[in-house]
Amino acid sequence: MLPCFGDPGKKCRAPVDGFLFLLLISTSFVTSTACSNGNCQLLDSCSMTTDCESGLYCGNCPSMGKTQPICTRAQAIIPTSIIDGLPFNKYSWLVTHNSFSIVDAPPLTGVQRVTFYNQDDSVTNQLRNGVRGLMLDMYDFDNDIWLCHSFQGQCYNITAFEPAINALKEVEAFLSENPSEIVTIIIEDYVRTPKGLTKLFTDAGLLKYWFPVAQMPAKGEDWPTVTDMAQENHRLLVFTSIASKEADEGIAYQWRYMVENQPGDGGVAQGSCPNRKESQPLNSRSASLFLQNYFPTLPIQAESCKEHSAALAGMVSTCYNAAGNLMPNFLAVNFYMRSDGGGVFDAVDRMNGQTLCGCNTVTACQAGAPLGFCNISASHRTPTASTGGSFSGSVPLSGSSSTAHFPKLREVTTDLCILCILMVNLIGLDLDTTSVGAVGEERFCIGAVEVYL
Repeated sequence: MLPCFGDPGKKCRAPVDGFLFLLLISTSFVTSTACSNGNCQLLDSCSMTTDCESGLYCGNCPSMGKTQPICTRAQAIIPTSIIDGLPFNKYSWLVTHNSFSIVDAPPLTGVQRVTFYNQDDSVTNQLRNGVRGLMLDMYDFDNDIWLCHSFQGQCYNITAFEPAINALKEVEAFLSENPSEIVTIIIEDYVRTPKGLTKLFTDAGLLKYWFPVAQMPAKGEDWPTVTDMAQENHRLLVFTSIASKEADEGIAYQWRYMVENQPGDGGVAQGSCPNRKESQPLNSRSASLFLQNYFPTLPIQAESCKEHSAALAGMVSTCYNAAGNLMPNFLAVNFYMRSDGGGVFDAVDRMNGQTLCGCNTVTACQAGAPLGFCNISASHRTPTASTGGSFSGSVPLSGSSSTAHFPKLREVTTDLCILCILMVNLIGLDLDTTSVGAVGEERFCIGAVEVYL
């Protein structure tokens, strides 16, 4: 077990193996019903978002049988706001999987989109709410580079979201407005246009923030400190899945610098954390960054609040052990705001707490204090992101909301089977009839989902 997991204020000497204290997420909070008008704290009952403190929204988790709305975390703590000046690879950061795949995003191709969705709100809101890593799938499409889901490596008008430059300009605006923040972009790269990504990032105005490949530690050494990165304005890390682009365009080849576990269902299977086939073994020390994928193959919006509970804690512990007691630097998830209380934000706080100060949450860390000396009172405060995001999309819980929005579980049978049929008819996707699986009494087309990932 890890240090002081039962008492965030206990003075400990040094961290030891394990990460099971994450299972205690949210147990130290007491719910209440007598609050309103911005006075409700985390896990207090609520009826509208304006009841909850800053950084919280009013939501519930029907997939866990929790129908009573409670104040739920929606913003991350930026760990550098508490412990600054360490190498970049000593921190853990929240990452959104398929950051561009946003529910209710308008169909810019002029036809109805037929695909899967992974996030609730805009890239700007993701960054303002404390997300510091974006996973973006980029394709040649419509004489430009687009963000898109694909089938067999090709973008279609029914799976395209927007030109990539739109999202990158949101990143540029955020970095411009927040001169100490660092953002990582991980590209699933299907761009074949020569120097296409170079032109894209140049046109988006992001080269001035670019972390040079030549300065990236390629043999497992520590990265520069976050302080030095900010001072040098090297605040944008970009990785590609195509090895040749490192030499051709100066874009870092992802698996030269980081290890990664298996995405999809393989990354959420309790008790096992296999490495992705392109990645070195997780316990390799030849790469100094570790990306943990934590999202199922099928992104079901209303199920994510359940996924982001104790199951997440178990998988962080499993992957921590599989990596030889190395904490993930990046935790990639779907629908990052959805949980039964603290969710992915609590998980990342606890990951940073152990690594940075030997406490069970980063809020208990004290700058300059010895490892394991923790601040009891600070460890229970309601955290908020320093950049103050808002809420939109399928979590439409802004300050002007009069009622909370509680989405019902998506019908797997209807949505996914119809989607599979449309894929076959509109795209001509060749699905083996044996690739139809069953979940309980509900059936869906596994083949379509596999090529989507």
